[in-house]
Amino acid sequence: MPSFTLPKAYDFRTTESRLYRWWEENGWFKPENSRNPDGKPFVISIPPPNVTGILHQGHALFVALEDLMIRYQRMRGRAALWVPGTDHAGIATQLQVEKKLHDEGTSREEIGRERFLEECWAWKEKYHGRIVSQLRRLGASCDWDRERFTMDEGLSRAVREAFVRLYRMGLIYRDEYIVNWSPGLQTAVSDVEVEYSDEMGTLYYFKYPVAGASLEDGPGVGYIPVATTRPETILGDTAVAVHPDDERYRHLIGKTCLVPILNRPIPIIHDTYVDMEFGTGALKITPGHDPNDFEIGRRHGLQIINIMNKDATLNHEAGPYAGLERFEARKKLWADMAAAGLVIKEEPYRMQVPRAQRGGEVIEPLVSTQWFVNTKPMAEMGLAAVRSGRIRIIPERFTKVYYHWLENLRPWCISRQLWWGHRIPAWYGPDGHIFVAHTEEEAHEAAREHYGEPVTLQQDPDVLDTWFSSGLWPFSTLGWPDDTPDLRRFYPTDVLETGYDILFFWVARMIMQGLMFTNNIPFHTVYLHGIVRDETGRKMSKTYGNVIDPIEVMDNYGTDALRFTLLTGSTPGNDMNLSIERIKANRNFANKIWNATRFVLGNLPQDFRYSGAPAREQLDLPDRWILHRLNHIIRLATRLFENYQFGEAGRQVYEFLWGEFADWYIEAAKPRLQGEGAEPVRQTLVYVLDQTLRLLHPFIPYVTEELWQHLPHRQDEAPALIVAAWPEADEGLDDEEAAAGFERLREAVRSIRNARSEYNVDPGRRIAAYFDAGAEDSLFRSQIEVVTTLARLDPGRVHFGSPPEGEKCAALVAGNVAIFLPLGGMVDVEAELARLQKQLAETEKRLRSAEARLANENFVSKAPARVVEQARQSLSELQEQRARLLEQIEALS
Repeated sequence: MPSFTLPKAYDFRTTESRLYRWWEENGWFKPENSRNPDGKPFVISIPPPNVTGILHQGHALFVALEDLMIRYQRMRGRAALWVPGTDHAGIATQLQVEKKLHDEGTSREEIGRERFLEECWAWKEKYHGRIVSQLRRLGASCDWDRERFTMDEGLSRAVREAFVRLYRMGLIYRDEYIVNWSPGLQTAVSDVEVEYSDEMGTLYYFKYPVAGASLEDGPGVGYIPVATTRPETILGDTAVAVHPDDERYRHLIGKTCLVPILNRPIPIIHDTYVDMEFGTGALKITPGHDPNDFEIGRRHGLQIINIMNKDATLNHEAGPYAGLERFEARKKLWADMAAAGLVIKEEPYRMQVPRAQRGGEVIEPLVSTQWFVNTKPMAEMGLAAVRSGRIRIIPERFTKVYYHWLENLRPWCISRQLWWGHRIPAWYGPDGHIFVAHTEEEAHEAAREHYGEPVTLQQDPDVLDTWFSSGLWPFSTLGWPDDTPDLRRFYPTDVLETGYDILFFWVARMIMQGLMFTNNIPFHTVYLHGIVRDETGRKMSKTYGNVIDPIEVMDNYGTDALRFTLLTGSTPGNDMNLSIERIKANRNFANKIWNATRFVLGNLPQDFRYSGAPAREQLDLPDRWILHRLNHIIRLATRLFENYQFGEAGRQVYEFLWGEFADWYIEAAKPRLQGEGAEPVRQTLVYVLDQTLRLLHPFIPYVTEELWQHLPHRQDEAPALIVAAWPEADEGLDDEEAAAGFERLREAVRSIRNARSEYNVDPGRRIAAYFDAGAEDSLFRSQIEVVTTLARLDPGRVHFGSPPEGEKCAALVAGNVAIFLPLGGMVDVEAELARLQKQLAETEKRLRSAEARLANENFVSKAPARVVEQARQSLSELQEQRARLLEQIEALS
């Protein structure tokens, strides 16, 4: 039997770890131990955080959202499974290990690939526990027995299987193409690992000499004026392009230009890609160093010249600039062009500079031989899945973004020049012939068949883009490519929840690969959250010093406070601002629930037996009202949950518990708990609290579970709130009449409370009142004890009818009810008059100043319109304040 006592204060520090351990030890995170193990599954695959990462607010938000969905569906009777796991994070982990080796006086090149990979695995083992323990700290009710890692043996086999299948289908191939090249990391990087920085650069205008003409002949004859932000790439130009309809240059189409300084002849071509209105209307085409130029080059069969080494120094194709670092070469070339009379001008130009997410260096578009996936067939399937409604994206506006990306896909570069990651399962024979296979043994067998004898094979040194393995996550974590019981039971999953910033990089690839490899969608709903910013809307950054550390927040205010703040402050697809003040307020909410529960438990006798919602005939008006309101909030919260409006659901339940149950019903219940009719009140208190704790559990699991364990329950109740049933509205408790009646009482109480505040009545003082209730007379007479309690009236001086003639009263109107509060018993009339006269004098002084300011034509005509409007608003408020003070003074006089 539960203890009907609670400690005075909630100690989240000891409670959270104890409850989490208890939940896990009892197996309640596992779908097999749900209320309905054979019920319909509800599955979420966690977006795998970097195995060496540290928890930040983005993690905290996705964990809170996904745990909320899992806990809600678990309570709804679904066999809820949340699959946890971590990502090997190719570049991030390799950089960390390389830094460690550097600090030890060595490098990956010195120790070799095999030793380096051993170091990476050791690093993974060391730091894996950190991020996982931080996810647990947030209350993540994952099935940890099913935890996966993107490079564990099962997932590695899935990656090889996917690669081999796509290769055999002709969708994976090796080719030269433009990639994002990181000179510092010495690898191609994915688009998501490139951040565009808004920077002020320079637009360089110069003369492209026309072969056989003189510069003195001017633009359109002797030269074509061209502009670029990257002059060093001039050395790799293989054409100059103009629009076919541009009258300035169309006569030059088919002629030849000379590359500045190098004097290499290149053709003048026409292409409708050229914007005649932008810049000079002519484009230098550098297929080796610009993705758009690369496409133009392919259309026109242009030569591709790469002028850059992997470390961003210039190579032999740059002629006299070979060996120079790219930006040094830029300065030297531009100076030489100026000396040759080829420079027209320079002008400041705001541009988006691609920088490496890790390290911040400028990314270089570079033609490189890499492995690519032709994603077009998969993209068409991905588009059809969303267009047909099989997959829904929340919020819906991101559907257009998804369509745009998939309709404009380029070949996906999947190779990375790293050592840590899934090594590409391709081997090269002595003559360069490629053997793609699941294993090295399989590759050797294919080679023997091809050559007729055993040969030495060399495996491709590159590894796969991390997003390749991540794209298989929803089904590889359940056992694919094997036909496992988990894959049959839990795939497709239900919801993919992640940030809107990786809708394309991860979500689209999961959809495409899921459809390709399983012939089914990987999930039916994509829920996108925004970025967590600071309270002013700035992105959190160590540079700004505005990072709010979730671990620190949980240490100081508890996990529930952080979760509730993130969940009720966010809406799908929108960024949210996070402030410590809001977190403190939500810690206070947990304390409010705690204190409300202490009150309820403190009013239960030791022999109390909970029987659920009491019969309607046993109930008084306040009980009927709160049960009616509870029905409303259950229906509303459930509807909002089903529509993924989690923040609004939390806000509504918050308002119900604090604003209706605690502030009104508990106060109204206090006098009735002392009399003979206390039992229905006790049952109502426990019932409403029990149901509300269930509604709040997905948001704030720790405090709700702790309190629920102290409540009395029926014999057939679940052993824990985490596996208890979600509330359902009881139609027998719907009572519009009671709701309307109690609202009339609340309106009267509010009027009295406002008057007490206006007249500065001491909160502890009980005052007299007259009620002229008219048609509401029977309602107010039957509930006068409740009104007296809530409005702090003196029971011996509460009367019905009008006050005696001549008695000074404050007259109030609440609906159809007139209320009179005798002033003599409320305030010290002389002292209150003196206070009001002083306040009136101060108000009139400010009023004269405001009137004078607006009477000044100079101010009205010259001040900004916003300032003038504020002054007028201030004047209006002062006039209203003066009128109220005069009314109060007249009433007292």
